[in-house]
Amino acid sequence: MGELLGNIDGIINNFLLNIGVFGPILGCFCILIESIVPILPLFVFITINFLVFGNIIGFLISWIFTVLGCLMSFFLFRKKIRNWFAEKIKQKEKLKKIIKLVDKLKLEQLTSIIAVPFTPAFMVNIAAGLSQMDFKKFLIALSIGKIFLVLFWGFVGTSLIQSLTHPIALLKVIILVLLAFIISKIISKKFKLD
Repeated sequence: MGELLGNIDGIINNFLLNIGVFGPILGCFCILIESIVPILPLFVFITINFLVFGNIIGFLISWIFTVLGCLMSFFLFRKKIRNWFAEKIKQKEKLKKIIKLVDKLKLEQLTSIIAVPFTPAFMVNIAAGLSQMDFKKFLIALSIGKIFLVLFWGFVGTSLIQSLTHPIALLKVIILVLLAFIISKIISKKFKLD
């Protein structure tokens, strides 16, 4: 299975790199879609943006489109599905408890979850969209957390398995998540968000 996914990543990577300027454009579109349909390899598109546009522009494009994609997913679930979902879980105590836990996440906790490169973004977007979480809190956590996620994929770019077998890569993940936590804690205190 891992080999098959590696081959698919290679095919997508080669395709996007070989279609010229349309590669990054398609990559940005794919970043948007990946937040809703999680089968696409986000790290490939971020890496391509860094390769084609350079570190600064590649970072900005990847960060903006990643945040936009997550916001699209959040609003899809908040506006279109949340009321239907609330009706469905009235009798399901476990699901109600999970949604309440999401509601109670502090800004720095949410930011740290988003900043971890291996956290499935679509799950976070869905949970936040279905909960009563304040949009401002979600937007701030998303904006901060995705900075570190994009930096990880742009500069470190290892998979979860590689990170677990290479202590330096794992240490970089921990440092990036810790930085995201500290920055969001400072912002949370300064603007009294929790």
